[in-house]
Amino acid sequence: MRLRRLCAAALLALFVPVPAPANAVETSCQDVYTPVAFGLTQQTMYGSLCVPQGATTVQVLVPGGTYTTAYWDIPVEPEVRSVRQAMNHAGIATMTVDRIGSGRSSKPLSALINTPNQAQAVHQVIQNLRPQFQKVLVGGHSIGSAVALAEAGTYHDVDGVLTTGMADQWDYTRVVPALTGLIPVTLDPKLSRLGLDPGYLTTAPGGRYDTFHKPGPLNQAVIDYEESTKDAFSSNESVTAILMNNIVIPSSRSITAPVMSVQSSADYFCGTPPLGADCSSSAALAASERPFFPNAPRFDAFVLNGYGHCFNFAAQDADAYHAAVIAWQRSI
Repeated sequence: MRLRRLCAAALLALFVPVPAPANAVETSCQDVYTPVAFGLTQQTMYGSLCVPQGATTVQVLVPGGTYTTAYWDIPVEPEVRSVRQAMNHAGIATMTVDRIGSGRSSKPLSALINTPNQAQAVHQVIQNLRPQFQKVLVGGHSIGSAVALAEAGTYHDVDGVLTTGMADQWDYTRVVPALTGLIPVTLDPKLSRLGLDPGYLTTAPGGRYDTFHKPGPLNQAVIDYEESTKDAFSSNESVTAILMNNIVIPSSRSITAPVMSVQSSADYFCGTPPLGADCSSSAALAASERPFFPNAPRFDAFVLNGYGHCFNFAAQDADAYHAAVIAWQRSI
């Protein structure tokens, strides 16, 4: 009797399909160095292009200040934290880039680096990708979001815009203190050897948890990784990001593509409007930020809870965050 049951189970298994694991999509990654016009200069923008088999959509992802492409592909428990991996497993290609002045991209004088020039560089990366994909989206985190907005608002060449870690309403009472933790790169024991001018900034040693993660869990593996891989960015980039998103006519008003905003309720871009966006819920965030995108045909939002500014490092809600972004991309 037991033998007959085992044989029946084996026979049934031949006809019942077994779901493939999420990471079964074959993905190939390559380093891409794109020569770009950057204002009046010529520079090179580095990117990591990862394409799942059969992908027709690519997302160009721009990291924030002191971060590189690695922000989108965090190696500490990557199955939980890596945006790149989550997108690729869903069949969506990713092009994560280093902004000019960081990572493996060119590092000109800091005074030459500003948000419009960064947007110009990303635009050229997007143009190079266009022939390979049916749909191209641009996304960013923090200063990277300012670049993504400027790119989409200036060139109107993308099918969607993802902003994370930056809203159109800033709580300056919290943003400004966070900036006080930055120092000229020339004073940093590790990064001073890069030979960059003092217009480049980075975080003071040991300051990354308070600046980017608090009140999230203090995961020592995350913080050790953070301190060992931190990078620099131009102070001029911060100034132009503020000007283009809060003081001059915001880039967001020129966006003509669907937009998704992902924020963390504990971030310093969230608060009580006008001092921060209303991040009490995803619906509240959408209602709070929607007026700043009058020409966008659609505006979606998602809110994580319990983490600070750099919530790609968050383990809690990461799967819901990734799922929301994937669903949005598929629906536009």
